[in-house]
Amino acid sequence: MLAKLFSYTLLGIDAAPVEVEVDVSPANMPKTVLVGLAEAAVKESSYRVERALVNSGYRRPADRVVINLAPADLKKDAGGFDLPIALGILAASGQAALDRPGNFAVIGELALTGETRPVKGILSMTLQAAAENRDGVLVPRANAAEAAVVEGIAVHPVGSLAEAVGFLSGQLDMDPVSVDLDEVFARHAHMEEDFVDVKGQDYAKRALLIAAAGNHNILMIGPPGSGKTLLAKRLPTILPPLTPAESLETTRIYSSMGMLQPGQALMAIRPFCTPHHSVSDAGLVGGGNPPQPGQISMSHKGVLFLDEMPEFNRKTLEVLRQPLEEGRVTISRAMNTATFPADFILVAAMNPCPCGYRSDPRRACSCSPPQVEKYLSRISGPLLDRIDLHVEVPAVPFTQLAEMPPGATSADIRTQVLEARARQSHRFAREGTLVNGRMTPRQLRKHCKLKPEAMSILKAAMEELGLSARAHDKVLRVARTIADLEADDEIKPQHIAEAVGYRSLDRSVWV
Repeated sequence: MLAKLFSYTLLGIDAAPVEVEVDVSPANMPKTVLVGLAEAAVKESSYRVERALVNSGYRRPADRVVINLAPADLKKDAGGFDLPIALGILAASGQAALDRPGNFAVIGELALTGETRPVKGILSMTLQAAAENRDGVLVPRANAAEAAVVEGIAVHPVGSLAEAVGFLSGQLDMDPVSVDLDEVFARHAHMEEDFVDVKGQDYAKRALLIAAAGNHNILMIGPPGSGKTLLAKRLPTILPPLTPAESLETTRIYSSMGMLQPGQALMAIRPFCTPHHSVSDAGLVGGGNPPQPGQISMSHKGVLFLDEMPEFNRKTLEVLRQPLEEGRVTISRAMNTATFPADFILVAAMNPCPCGYRSDPRRACSCSPPQVEKYLSRISGPLLDRIDLHVEVPAVPFTQLAEMPPGATSADIRTQVLEARARQSHRFAREGTLVNGRMTPRQLRKHCKLKPEAMSILKAAMEELGLSARAHDKVLRVARTIADLEADDEIKPQHIAEAVGYRSLDRSVWV
């Protein structure tokens, strides 16, 4: 007897449909055969399923069981086929009459007791099921909140194999689970960090305000203890709240990696990733076979913070070039190719020299000019060109630490960011781009026209600093954001002058 159910497998962060066909036929000796390009985790499912059946009160068929996972040329590597395989065996052996599995998708790993266990990527799988107009999807109870954020499909949580049999046979009524997205965002959108904690550093705060308002990348240079990490950690607190669409995009990545907290339905705050400088190319950009997302994709719609940037392997840093320009990363392997989203703000921090005290008036620097030059050259010129703002973060004097009153809160600064973003949304309403930092060359020519006085300042900066064409465009994008923060439709000379001032490394090192 033949039974067929529908399930899904993950390809990167996307879900691909899989038909689970189970045939039980008489044979002299009982044997289970699993075909369909199954990887180790799937091949082992036959042992888990066998014991789950017995421990749930069913019997293992004393016949030949053939399990086919179609399409045959698609690799399957997950434990989420346990539940559909077990249901297929029960239906094909006549132990259960499953009246309504026809257009339902079934996903879930089984414990030896028959209880369900959560699987990775349930959000992508539920989205795919909704796109295929399935009647509903059966998921492990621990995945229910995550799956229920998808609109247009009924999500039925099951805690055990017996519950799944009861529901699909019509003996057990089970209401689909629902999630209040507003309540989820209200509960999880709180952040502990706040800019009010940062004493001094008004220049750096201004640069971070510009970075948040226009989605610009930023590099902070300063001695140890000047507050670079403190500032970087507070950047997400002034970024606009995640929209539902952005939250779904980000949650899919974390779901595919199995990194959501238990019971967490959605990512409610923008991610902030801080990889160690020993991270590999694959750890940063993604890799493996099949390819998996790396730290830059986990920073999607959030912030990627690289502390002590020159300590990173130079070859590893160079993989940032494509995502910084395109907002996505493509990983090619012999058998397949995967493209992952990687639209993030890069925040990097570094010391001005190997010992760190070159710009600190309180401590003497012990580094020779060749040592300083070698240290700074660990970051390539093309990569620096892709960073919009280079900001010096000096040591904070004692008087500011002890006597300076609290500054603006993150909520106050975010208000300015939202107003500037609203101007950009209105400007680019019909052009697809949402922020100044992602303007195309054609949009630059259209929205960043300069009058003669502003043009002369930019020309002088280009000639004096030797800026590249890419750096020229970065200055224009930053100047456009500065004008937006001042609610000015025209880019004025002072906006260009301030934008040029944020090219510290062009001024002091690379000339």
